[in-house]
Amino acid sequence: MPPVKGPMGPPWAPHRQVVEGAIYRLRAGIGWRDLPREYGAYSTVHRRFKAMCEDGTWDRILAELIADADAVGDLDWRVSVDSTTARVHQHGATARRSSAGPLSHTGGGVESQDW
Repeated sequence: MPPVKGPMGPPWAPHRQVVEGAIYRLRAGIGWRDLPREYGAYSTVHRRFKAMCEDGTWDRILAELIADADAVGDLDWRVSVDSTTARVHQHGATARRSSAGPLSHTGGGVESQDW
């Protein structure tokens, strides 16, 4: 984490308070202005979150957490995707279908359109 004291001015708010505020905001799906006061001023949390994104702090934290979890065997790299998590693009949802079905020889069951 960056030092708690910036190059000039008063000491910063504690990192824990800012990190918890950013995590709360991301989990709750709220705007920065709706952040509860217990996490400090929303502008402080936003400014520090943005600075940590730009300087790569969050990337380094994630890499360290992944390395630690992988070292003790807590990581599971398997991924499962089904139709509830992978949606069709809006233009593909209304494409004309082949009458032969999805496994036909026409290339995946979708007729080509003549433009």
